[in-house]
Amino acid sequence: MREELFPFIYYENGKLKIDGISVEELARKYGTPLYVYSQSALEHWFKEFDSAFSSIEHITCFAVKSNSNISVLKVLKELGAGADTVSMGEIFRALTAGIDPKKIVFAGVGKRIDEIEYGLEKGILMFNVESESELYAINRVAEKLGKVAPIAFRVNPDVNPKTHPYISTGLKTSKFGIAYEGAIELYKKAKNLKNINPIGIHFHIGSQITDVSVFGEAARKIKEIVKELYSVGIEIEYFDAGGGLGISYNPNEPPVPARALADEIIPIIKDLGCKLILEPGRRLAGNAGILLSQVIYKKERHEKLFYIVDAGMNDLARPSLYKAYHHIVPASKKEGNLKKADVVGPICETGDILAEDRELPPLNEGDIIAVLSAGAYGFTMASNYNSRPRPAEVIAKEGRAEIIRQRETLGDLISKEEIF
Repeated sequence: MREELFPFIYYENGKLKIDGISVEELARKYGTPLYVYSQSALEHWFKEFDSAFSSIEHITCFAVKSNSNISVLKVLKELGAGADTVSMGEIFRALTAGIDPKKIVFAGVGKRIDEIEYGLEKGILMFNVESESELYAINRVAEKLGKVAPIAFRVNPDVNPKTHPYISTGLKTSKFGIAYEGAIELYKKAKNLKNINPIGIHFHIGSQITDVSVFGEAARKIKEIVKELYSVGIEIEYFDAGGGLGISYNPNEPPVPARALADEIIPIIKDLGCKLILEPGRRLAGNAGILLSQVIYKKERHEKLFYIVDAGMNDLARPSLYKAYHHIVPASKKEGNLKKADVVGPICETGDILAEDRELPPLNEGDIIAVLSAGAYGFTMASNYNSRPRPAEVIAKEGRAEIIRQRETLGDLISKEEIF
């Protein structure tokens, strides 16, 4: 009997499997904590998203910040994905995975000079510029290199995405982007710079958004700017609508279909003649990955039950950082009544909590649990806090598994340090 949690993550005969392989087997072979990704799920979520926009010319640029493992990027590259990057390191990773530089966009409020040089030398599609100062910096670098820099301005449409404030990026008070009211004048200035070619326009209003109407609201506002730019002779070739379409973190709640986003955006921009760029990250990788952890201790105090596991906030930061919900299930189905418990890690911080007052079946020391929806903003946000080596990463496909990042060793922790 099979019980699906998310595509390619399911119980079969009481055992949790990912892409055809038992997670307990993976934990025994590779140890815990362990990130595991399903290649079939990555393919499923990419096709679900990308196909929704098939009626319009577009590039689906995966947000590398959500999961930057080169093997994950290579899987998506084979499906036709580009890359949305926010650092020189992410551009390097995308290129190493074989992604065409003409499918790479470079965003971020604080691009260093060496990063701008790197992007220009590699011939990326465009820089998403976030301030007037940055525009002039890119022009100076391009002039020095004898190149013309293709750019888009990230315009802040001041739209409330109705998500967590830390991942709301399109409000007037946000550090991101340029003011909506000043966009036309900045484009005119850019057009007059010899080493700048303004070819696109960009907005990104936030992450984990489940109300697609806010994307339509933002697209309509940005469309008005494009029309005005056309009227003054500035031709916009790329309309970059950013990312942010949310996922379901609870298997019992179906996600908003990508088709709903397409139905919101395509009718607004189809008459502009622009190529659409989309920047999904979490939407493609989030529910394609899990974090496996072992219960080390069971602790009861003042009628409070704690399961102390070997994965902490250094391995998965989202619950501590955002109070984010991640569904947690045992690797083997358990008999017994559900009981409220805290699932906590080994880090010396009170906030090291993966789940609080969560109703769980009875667990024992040595049991393996799976933290679901951990394929995005999991390993990429991991750290060595408390001098803990970061986990290994594994990719599964149809009953087979391959290691795609070795677990860090104690030696790795000090490999860049010098004793004086």
